[in-house]
Amino acid sequence: MKTIPFTKMAGAGNGFIIIEARKGLDLKKLAIAACDRTNGIGADGLLVLDKSKKADYRMRILNADSSEAEMCGNGARCLAAYIVRNKTPKKQCFSIETLAGLVLGEAKGEEAKVRLSPPKDYRANIPIMVAGRKITASYIDTGVPHTVVYVDHLKVIDVAKIGRLIRNHTKFKPRGTNVNFVEQANENLVCVRTYERGVEDETKACGTGSVASAIITYLKANPDIKNKSKAKMNVRTAGGEILEITFDLTKGKVLNVWLKGSAHFIAKGVYYV
Repeated sequence: MKTIPFTKMAGAGNGFIIIEARKGLDLKKLAIAACDRTNGIGADGLLVLDKSKKADYRMRILNADSSEAEMCGNGARCLAAYIVRNKTPKKQCFSIETLAGLVLGEAKGEEAKVRLSPPKDYRANIPIMVAGRKITASYIDTGVPHTVVYVDHLKVIDVAKIGRLIRNHTKFKPRGTNVNFVEQANENLVCVRTYERGVEDETKACGTGSVASAIITYLKANPDIKNKSKAKMNVRTAGGEILEITFDLTKGKVLNVWLKGSAHFIAKGVYYV
């Protein structure tokens, strides 16, 4: 029987299993088995720390359904905290290769932040039909595709049902989309519940979804601001934690996006394959 050392972490409510790359592993099968909450360790995804020719480290992200994600904000933060604790990086701010490009990470204890690649493909006020009802959504790619829908009474929204319909909507094919339901609490805070592609259900938090919700909310509230340094928006996740998002606006383009929040170490051990 093979054994694989693992660490389980949670970033603002997102649960991850972290392993280090080794030869001979079927990562897709491992992700499905290990992320199973009854017969496995239980997590939203599997993170694999590997060597990189382009950056200081490389991260592979496999969702609980075995699909490989381009990026995961809370996962990157957890991996950054793992690297600081276990790898003694040579610099405080180090680079991590992902399928969405290079991100920067740094951590202290159980708090970590990452700089994401610049978002792209922003589209506001997209009309779509969902279950016979016309709704308005906005879209942005923050490393993975995200749709944002503003709602009243966020607590009573059927995130799993409506999120699944939007996630598979023809408007967002072929990639599909993550779906964020957003209610603005005040000028500097939004509350977000997210249906995650790959998990195929609501999760307690989503880092790239929080970033998408924060950026779109800021752009909608400040359509005339084209240049600003360190714009800020906080996001309260479904798990109740606060994520801090900062970014710059340069000639209307969103750059230098940082995501900051908790990265808790839950357990470590060996997994029996």
